[in-house]
Amino acid sequence: MTDTLEAQSATPAGAGQAGVDDAFARFTNVQKSYDGVELVVKDFNLDIRKGEFVTLLGPSGSGKTTCLMMMAGFETPTHGEILLKGEPISGLPPHKRGIGMVFQNYALFPHMTVAENLAFPLEVRHLSKAQIKEKVARALAMVRLEEFGDRRPAQLSGGQQQRVALARALVFEPELVLMDEPLGALDKNLREEMQYEIKRIHASLGVTMIYVTHDQTEALTMSDRIAVFNDGVVQQLASPDELYERPENAFVAYFIGENNRLLGEVSERLGDDCRVQLDSGDTVIAKPVAVGGVGSRTTLSLRPERVSILRGDAAEQFDNQFTATVQEVIYLGDHLRTRVSVCGNEDFILKTPNAQGFGVMRPGQQIQVGWSSADCRALDA
Repeated sequence: MTDTLEAQSATPAGAGQAGVDDAFARFTNVQKSYDGVELVVKDFNLDIRKGEFVTLLGPSGSGKTTCLMMMAGFETPTHGEILLKGEPISGLPPHKRGIGMVFQNYALFPHMTVAENLAFPLEVRHLSKAQIKEKVARALAMVRLEEFGDRRPAQLSGGQQQRVALARALVFEPELVLMDEPLGALDKNLREEMQYEIKRIHASLGVTMIYVTHDQTEALTMSDRIAVFNDGVVQQLASPDELYERPENAFVAYFIGENNRLLGEVSERLGDDCRVQLDSGDTVIAKPVAVGGVGSRTTLSLRPERVSILRGDAAEQFDNQFTATVQEVIYLGDHLRTRVSVCGNEDFILKTPNAQGFGVMRPGQQIQVGWSSADCRALDA
């Protein structure tokens, strides 16, 4: 069903994450529509504490960048309110919000040197030449580019240009920095390096950061909390470990990390557990999280590393045990990624450590696998 401007969510997503007194930045019932009919952001509520690193994570078109642009002042909310340090900012133009911004394409001035790029936001704030020189030198040292002040952006690598863009966003000492997919244009090694660099700078400065990405690894690596978006709605807002270990719905389980899914129907409630009759005919004991009563359809979520290959007495540890057929084994250095057929799922994944005693599995081989009901979450279908 298409959401319209008249449609109001009864329970705003993401509400109640920080107390009234410690909210440095706040979105309250924020909606955004570009055409006056369909909402791309639907009742967004989020409190961000001072010094916190919060990531807005989701697939393309989920509404995360729109939320960032509304905080920056490049977009106006259709409904709701955005506060910064307790004051509404919707009427303030971007340059008066005192917010640092880092873009994916760096947005550096090509005709200026690195030092001149960093000096620009200070010059428009009318700082003295001595202050500008001091702050530029400090910013270059912070991103470890002390020797590059006289170079132009075209003379730098992609990673170095992104460091300059980060330094420029921080050079005037903003209390809030917004980052819109800043590592998207870098190769894998540079992305990983910059993740730790941003994490280091955040820890040393204590500045509040809101980061937008579709890359779950970036989000898990750097964030204090992550808001997972889909279709304009926050599906879950939690710490990285909470999102990974305890997803609240099937979308979050699927989007964060690798996930085995089994489809079925709740056949019995067993106290804190439930019995699920899978479409394959097998029966699994699971932990009910977002599922109705007996007869309800459900998606079971199980992380690959929570599945064990059973040997000897190990079978006694698990209330779910099945015979699986090995389909494929991929060597990944520190672990083996094994695809098996079990419970009607031909793409069921196991991750086992590359350690002595695990032996070699071959396609066609039958093995015994097991997992705990506590690790198998019954979610929405």
